[in-house]
Amino acid sequence: MKIRSAVITEMGKERPYSISRPLEIRELELDEPQRGEVRVQIKAAGLCHSDLSVINGSRPWPMPMALGHEAAGIVEKVGPGVRDLLPGDHVACVFKPGCGHCLPCREGRPGLCVEGGKANQAGTLLGGGMRLHDGDRLIYHHLGISAFSDHIVASERSLVKIDPGVPFEKAALFGCAVLTGVGEVVNTAGVKLGSTAAIVGLGGVGLSALMGVVASGAGEIIALDINDSKLEFAKKLGATHVFNSKNQSVIEEVKRLTDGGVDYAFETAGAVPAMEVAYQITRPGGETITSGLPHPDAKFSFPQVTLAAEERTIKGSYLGSCVPDRDIPRFIKLFRQDRLPVDQLLSKVIPLEEINEGFELLAAGQVNRVVVIP
Repeated sequence: MKIRSAVITEMGKERPYSISRPLEIRELELDEPQRGEVRVQIKAAGLCHSDLSVINGSRPWPMPMALGHEAAGIVEKVGPGVRDLLPGDHVACVFKPGCGHCLPCREGRPGLCVEGGKANQAGTLLGGGMRLHDGDRLIYHHLGISAFSDHIVASERSLVKIDPGVPFEKAALFGCAVLTGVGEVVNTAGVKLGSTAAIVGLGGVGLSALMGVVASGAGEIIALDINDSKLEFAKKLGATHVFNSKNQSVIEEVKRLTDGGVDYAFETAGAVPAMEVAYQITRPGGETITSGLPHPDAKFSFPQVTLAAEERTIKGSYLGSCVPDRDIPRFIKLFRQDRLPVDQLLSKVIPLEEINEGFELLAAGQVNRVVVIP
């Protein structure tokens, strides 16, 4: 079938993206779903820094590629062998499919799935296939989804059935921002009641982590960012203290406030300076957790003696250490109970034709989450 999709053919175009227009809306041919695959009508898709990393070239991918991975929609057709989804089901898309058979999947860690990782890096669906064409030319899939399209074909393991009562523009956020941010708090770190926590970097993932920390019952909740408007928004979400990371004395101020540092520091910006701040404001015996994805060449260094002498812990968190078909319904239930105010992340809803303008807003740090409606 013919579809409309936002395609990138060249990474690293200069800003502003509203002028350079790295994404082009094209008519593509979408193949029928094969075994284990599902066709979904995309109803809403969020703009994420992982998409932005493809646009600015900080994380290289094969070209040309149909972008987008954080989305929600309605199942239209299922291929042979699909057992858990039916036409009419509402689904959220997940950016890392789990094969269900490799060791990480068997351990309940699908974010580390071997086959899913290979497929994502190759720009294919989980089974290795590609279902998008521009004439005779194949178009690569972004993280198995390519959500900036009116329709997609994806592996059933890239989709999670969700409560149909959640509006699509909000449901879309659960597949990446909420899954990663809330997941790293409750799964990777296991934040304890009354503890102290800091979030360094207040994008969609960082703000979701902040919501997770609040829901977990942390006592002092500290938010750090270089954007004062983000800090003001963090207060509305429940941050007890905020600091601008550009302040040269910010580390000393946080340590003074918390009597030596926080129990948990979450780095969500994907930048080495942010990780350095997060590590330095973590108290002896505390945990520094990072879900940020910097350029593959970026290096983070720290005094090794502090790991043993101060019993420090550094943890990575991918996919929020979540099992998506377990955790997304849980997080949505908390949202429906007004315990995770995910709707407050939504800054703007735009049509697909304005996607380049949306990414310029995201790159400028002027929004929390922008959602496109194909």
